[in-house]
Amino acid sequence: MQKTTPFKTQRLRTENAAYYCGLSKSTLDKYRLTGEGPIFLKIGRSIAYDTQDLDTWLKSKRRTSTSDVG
Repeated sequence: MQKTTPFKTQRLRTENAAYYCGLSKSTLDKYRLTGEGPIFLKIGRSIAYDTQDLDTWLKSKRRTSTSDVG
């Protein structure tokens, strides 16, 4: 019998994470440098994003008005 572990999240590389968020890869790269983007994982030389972290970050961007600065 094979043991399976249900994963609730998925890790995405920058290009796929950008697509997931509706952003360009370069925008997500810039956000990573400035610290205004979602939390990311640095594993060796690789960057990955957890989908739960992306969802949390996206929820923090919700606004009810264009004048709402958050």
